[in-house]
Amino acid sequence: MIASRVAALCLAAMAVSTAAAAATPVYRVIDRIAAPGGRWDYVRVDPAHNRVLVAHGTSVTAVDLTTNAVTSGLAPGLLLHDTMPVGVGAEFVVTDGGAGKAMFMDGKTGALIVAVQAGKGPDAAAYDAHSGLVLVMNHAGGDITLIDAKTHAAVGTVEVGGDLEAATVDGAGKAFVNVENMNEIAVVDLAARKVTARYALTGCDGPTGLAYDAADQMLIAACDGSTDFVDARTGKVLQTLATGKGADGVAFDPHQKLAFVPSGRAGTLAVVAVSRGKSAVVQTLQTQVSARTIGLDERTGRVYLPSAEYGPPAAPGGRPTLVPGSFHLIVVGK
Repeated sequence: MIASRVAALCLAAMAVSTAAAAATPVYRVIDRIAAPGGRWDYVRVDPAHNRVLVAHGTSVTAVDLTTNAVTSGLAPGLLLHDTMPVGVGAEFVVTDGGAGKAMFMDGKTGALIVAVQAGKGPDAAAYDAHSGLVLVMNHAGGDITLIDAKTHAAVGTVEVGGDLEAATVDGAGKAFVNVENMNEIAVVDLAARKVTARYALTGCDGPTGLAYDAADQMLIAACDGSTDFVDARTGKVLQTLATGKGADGVAFDPHQKLAFVPSGRAGTLAVVAVSRGKSAVVQTLQTQVSARTIGLDERTGRVYLPSAEYGPPAAPGGRPTLVPGSFHLIVVGK
C-alpha cells in the first residue's frame, strides 16, 4: 500500500513537472533590424501605427513592424530620452534632456506640434489615462512635470527629490517612480500633486525600469543585477530575483503574466513568470552586451531591444565608443 502511494505521488510530481516544462516559454532572437543612429535610451511600441520608436541622442528612429522599413531623423533635439505614444497614437511625446522640454509630435507625420517647458534633465515619460496627464520625470531636477495631454499645458509639478528614472501608474490616481540614487520607489498622488509614501527597495541597487502588474497590484522594479517585486499598496518587498547586471528597463506582459528584464552588461534577457506568491526566472536568453532598454508589443508578445557594438574609449578612463553602423533593433519572440 505504501509503495503504491509513493509511486502515485512520484507520477503526480512528474506530471506537474512535465506540465510546467511544457508551459515554460521558449524565447529566441528572431530578427536583428539594422538602423542608423548612435546613442539611445528608451524604446516604445506604437501599436496604432504598427511600429517601434527609439529615442536616439538627437532624433527618433521608427521601425515598421510589417516591412522592417526604417525612418530616421524624426523629432530632432539635443539629448532625447523617451518617445511615448499618447492619444491612441495621434501624437507622441519626446523628452529632450538637453533642451529641458517635452515635445508633442504628430503621430503620422512626426511634425512638431508644441514644445512644453519641463524641468532639469527630462528623462522618462509616462501617461495616466485616468487623469489625462503626461508625466515627465526630470532626472536631474528631482521633480515631475505634469502636462495636460489635450491642451499641452504644464499644469503642475511634483517635488520628489533624487535622480528620477522610469515611472508607472495604477490607473486610479497614483503614480510610482524609481528614485535611482535612493534605492526607492516614490508614490505620488496625482490629484494632490504630492509624494504620499516612499518604498525602500531592500534588495535593489540603482532602480531604473519599473512596471505595474494591475491584477496583483504589484510593482516590478529592475535594478543593477536583480529585480524587486513590491506590493504596490504597502511597499513590502515580496521577492528579489537575480536578473543580470546593467538593466535599464523592464516590460510586463499582463496576458502571459511574464516580465522581461534586459541586462546590458551581461548581454542577457531574463524571462520571469510573475506571481504575487512566487515569481521565478524561467529563461535567460543571450541577446547582446549593450541591450539594456526594452519595448513590449502586447499584441504579439514580442519584445524589442536596441543594441550596438562598442570599442575602446577615445581617451583613457572615458566611455566606450560606439562602433559606427553597428546599431540594431533586436527582436525577441517565440
